[in-house]
Amino acid sequence: MLTSEIIKQVKQIQIRTGRQVADVLAGEYLSVFKGRGMEFDEVRPYVPGDDVRTIDWNVTARMGLPYVKRYVEERELTVILLVDVSASQDFGSGRRSKREVATELSALLAFSAIQNDDKIGLLLFHGGAEEYIPARKGQKHALRVVREVLARGTELAPEPADTSLWRLPKLILQRFTRLKELTRREPRRSTSIAFALQFCQKVIRRRAVIFLISDFIDEDYLQLLRSTNGRHDVVAIHISDQRERVCEDAGLLTLEDAESGVARVIDTSSVAFRETVKRESEARLEGLEKELASSGIDLIRIDADGSIAEPLISFFRARQRRIRR
Repeated sequence: MLTSEIIKQVKQIQIRTGRQVADVLAGEYLSVFKGRGMEFDEVRPYVPGDDVRTIDWNVTARMGLPYVKRYVEERELTVILLVDVSASQDFGSGRRSKREVATELSALLAFSAIQNDDKIGLLLFHGGAEEYIPARKGQKHALRVVREVLARGTELAPEPADTSLWRLPKLILQRFTRLKELTRREPRRSTSIAFALQFCQKVIRRRAVIFLISDFIDEDYLQLLRSTNGRHDVVAIHISDQRERVCEDAGLLTLEDAESGVARVIDTSSVAFRETVKRESEARLEGLEKELASSGIDLIRIDADGSIAEPLISFFRARQRRIRR
């Protein structure tokens, strides 16, 4: 994609997300993410009603009058976006692909962080690290983050001319082992959430809020996700497409694994096949929700063809209610 086209799309995203950040998201974001703790500000004379536990006895002894320590909330946060740019993210059966949703979502979070004077960083990953941008402040830096998310994923092989060839994420196809493998293309970018989490543990030293944005079509990462959440505040954002959950009757189709290139002919008129797709998809999502809930990790679910801001707002408000209890 040409640089001028990327800049144009970044501006369009900024226009679409700007009002949402200003009107709704910024306030919700501020109310949930309070900062790392309390920071010492100054000492001042004791006033009746002050907590005696805040008396600074050293200053009191020198001055001959009671003085107390004053603390303020340390507001500055470090926000890191972990964005999955594997090949499965390019799938989209509606008006947007999962990667396009991830880009707009990243913009919402980046602009919310910057508006609240927080630092924003980015890690684009697939089977390895694609791009890492250390956390910094400023509008220009936030725009750079959005630009990098938008620019990635465009180097994948172009869609085939045959419109009957659907690209679906792995694990959906892998479970139907009875079907004959027809062809195998060159492998594209696979997914390794575990690698992204290991990378974060190595490079992010201070506690951060980490938004993990992915379709979570991967395995063997939950243990690392739990350990990362122990050091940081991890929020998982699951982006999915309706065709990954429900398969319609469209007759014979050639489906291709977006990451491995394996293609197979599928008879979508088979009721058993469609029910299997639905059952396996529901089981995977329920398993993900249970695992994250048991690990104390928040989950936000976003449909590629639905609203992006509303699930975020619902999450912020639900988390705020939980904090107040």
